[in-house]
Amino acid sequence: MKMIAITLMQKKEKKCTEVCKMLLSFNEAVKEYGNQYQLSQALAQQKVYKIEEGIYSTDQYVSEVVTVMKKYPKAVLTGEYAFYFYGLTDIVPEIYDIATPSKSARLKDARIRQIYVREDIFPLGIEERNVAGGIIRIYDKERMLIELLRNKNAMPYDLYKEILLHYRQIITELQLWRIQEYAAVFPKSKMISKALDEEVM
Repeated sequence: MKMIAITLMQKKEKKCTEVCKMLLSFNEAVKEYGNQYQLSQALAQQKVYKIEEGIYSTDQYVSEVVTVMKKYPKAVLTGEYAFYFYGLTDIVPEIYDIATPSKSARLKDARIRQIYVREDIFPLGIEERNVAGGIIRIYDKERMLIELLRNKNAMPYDLYKEILLHYRQIITELQLWRIQEYAAVFPKSKMISKALDEEVM
C-alpha cells in the first residue's frame, strides 16, 4: 500500500517553478531580504507586501486560495473546492476543504474546513499546480472521483448529480488504471468499485 502511495505521488507531483517565488513565508522573506530590518525596509519601500500574518508577496494582490495553501503547505485541496477548480461544478464554495494527515494539529482558520485523512491514503493523487502566481497542492481528478463516490451521502444530492454528470462526460480523459488503484486501497473498496461500475462507467 505504501509503495503505491509513494509511486503515484512521485508520478504526479511537479516541482515548483519560478512563478511561485513571488509568495513567501516569513522565514523565506527574511532570507530573501537579508534580515528582519531589511525586510521591514523592503515593506516600507513597497518592494514586498505583507498579505497576512506570516505571508509576504512581491505582488500587492494575491489570490486567496494561493495564500491559504502557502500558509498550510503540507495540506491538500479537496472536497467542493477541488471539484470547482476542475470545472466539475459551477457552485463557488464558501470555504476551502483541505486535507491533512489524521494526526495533524487542528488548523484554526475560518476560511477552511479541515478534513483528517488516514496516513496511508493521504498522499494518493497529490499534484501541484501553478495558479495565479503561486503553487497549490490538490488531489487529481481521479482521486476526487473516489472522494465523490465515498462521500455521496454527505453531499447535497443535486451537487452530487451535477459532478457525477461532468465525470461521465470526461471519463475517457481520465486514467482508469489510476482510479482502480486508488479504489483498491481505500476503505469500503468493494462499495467504491460497484459505484464506479454502476454510476460512472
